[in-house]
Amino acid sequence: MTRIFAGILLTVMTTIGPACAFESYVAPAWLPGGQLQTIYTSLFLSPPPVDFRRERWELPDGDFLDLDWVDGPADKPVVVLFHGLEGSSQSFYARDLMRAVKARGWSGVVPHFRGCSGEDNRLPRGYFAGDSEEIERILVHVKARHPDAPLYAVGVSLGGNALLKWLGERGASAQTWVARAAGVSAPLDMAAAGHALDTGFNRSVYTARFLATLKAKSLRKAARFPGLLDARAIEAATTFQEFDTLVTARLHGFADAEDYWAKVASKPWLKHIAVPTLVLNAKNDPFLPAQALPTTAEVSSAVTLEQPETGGHVGFPSGPFPGNIDWLPERLMQHFGR
Repeated sequence: MTRIFAGILLTVMTTIGPACAFESYVAPAWLPGGQLQTIYTSLFLSPPPVDFRRERWELPDGDFLDLDWVDGPADKPVVVLFHGLEGSSQSFYARDLMRAVKARGWSGVVPHFRGCSGEDNRLPRGYFAGDSEEIERILVHVKARHPDAPLYAVGVSLGGNALLKWLGERGASAQTWVARAAGVSAPLDMAAAGHALDTGFNRSVYTARFLATLKAKSLRKAARFPGLLDARAIEAATTFQEFDTLVTARLHGFADAEDYWAKVASKPWLKHIAVPTLVLNAKNDPFLPAQALPTTAEVSSAVTLEQPETGGHVGFPSGPFPGNIDWLPERLMQHFGR
């Protein structure tokens, strides 16, 4: 009888499939709308500090990367988190996930993109949403540190787009380094995201906030490398389209913002991903219109699309007021631990 019951249970679980293995996200009733779910989570649900160990990695090109580690046993899984635009290991989502990683007894690392660790990078370049070479460089480095442990990678927002693009470009060979992956609130259609952020409330709030630090970094780089960038034009920029044309495209070999957005978007690469990958995007994310999200016909069988109606941009708050941000790290750890 026990064997019969076990067989029935296995059949039911197989039939239900992985989509039902975790409760779908639903925003709390007291926090409606994508804007509130984004802003409130970012400003008011910040987790406690994490005790990171910093590694300064000197690169062959003369630049450096700073990686912040949470150390666990050498043979346990390692979670690599690629942060979002102007993010760092101190971003609320990074600290929250790394706390969950540490509680599981795993290792975790938040590699900072160039110029995001609190110190300007040395070269006349920065970071951008489609830097596949940088993603692979970091993953190879982390894997070399933990050769016998499974490596799980997650990218958030800009970092999510870069990771997903690399996964698609690498196809089956990505499994050499990564066992499972996830992209959270990634701007899969960069043009749609860029235009959305340059409009109305988004432009006044999110874009203005991002540009404040991006422009400051770029002006320092312009002073350090005379003739490289147009400082006056950068100072006057008020949109991502202007900034990405003046700075991102100029530093990284694109014609302008539209050329950059088109060439680095990860959406066309989702059909080539071979690593089991969760792609999580809320339909009310103010950074990316719902109509720009991919359908199951546009992704490979290795990709699980999760598109809840609510959640905002890297929000996903839960619980009674004042709320918590436990749902996202629990969802990621469930995906990685399967």
